Amino acid sequence: MSETALLVIDMLNTYDHPDAGDLADHAEGMVGTLADLIGRARERDDVDVIYVNDNHGDFSADRRDLVRAALDGERPDLVEPIAPGDDATFLTKVRHSAFYGTALDYLLGRLKTERVILTGQVTEQCILYTALDGYIRHFDVIVPPDAVAHIYPDLGKAALTLMERNMHAELKSAVNCL
Repeated sequence: MSETALLVIDMLNTYDHPDAGDLADHAEGMVGTLADLIGRARERDDVDVIYVNDNHGDFSADRRDLVRAALDGERPDLVEPIAPGDDATFLTKVRHSAFYGTALDYLLGRLKTERVILTGQVTEQCILYTALDGYIRHFDVIVPPDAVAHIYPDLGKAALTLMERNMHAELKSAVNCL
């Protein structure tokens, strides 16, 4: 149990969808930073690392299925550095927010979490909606702009601004958020 949870959102991606090229281009620039952040978080006793990934409409898919599909996808180089181990806490989701229809709120309550660090993709979609849901649940929200990936640069920037201004999210670089 700790006061801080690092959420790794939707990084198990096959990159075979219509906007995958733009997303992958931006994910390339952050995956190393994210892998380092995950590694540092795993070394600490005061941070829980929690993966939350879209099940892509396959309600029978579990962690192994999603990892395998992503590693067999178009960009395994973006998945390998951040892939969850068998012992990682892992939840599947069905919509944009990591809270919607998942056990995340319950889990964070059991862990006595007060602060969530949101990482992953897509900044203007799943990260934004998770930040809103975290904020309305009274979590302190931190978003490292260098550990999230967007599809559209202007929307990614606008989403970060919204999170900071409207949800009081703290924008901190990955090296400074732990």
